[in-house]
Amino acid sequence: MVIEWLKFQVPTAKREFFIQVDEEIWTAALAKYPGFMGKEVWLAADNPDEVVCVIQWQSMDAWKSIPADVLEAAEARFAQRMGAGTYKLTESVAYQLRKFARTL
Repeated sequence: MVIEWLKFQVPTAKREFFIQVDEEIWTAALAKYPGFMGKEVWLAADNPDEVVCVIQWQSMDAWKSIPADVLEAAEARFAQRMGAGTYKLTESVAYQLRKFARTL
């Protein structure tokens, strides 16, 4: 499994709207593609302007198979709904999930 981890800076007053629009546009667009396993939104308890989106993919190939024009169109719709300058992507990381067997 691959984790796409995105951290955004969003004014507190726009945070709930950001989460709603993200679900309507981004999650809906990504969910159409094979390999999409789910998405979580994490809110920092000590920083109300921080929103982290954690997207689970079956593989890096599945994630990277989404056409660029689909991603660009989703971002354009999202930016239009949110309004100019209302959010900023501050960090983007890809993680490979690896599990180890437990020994007692």
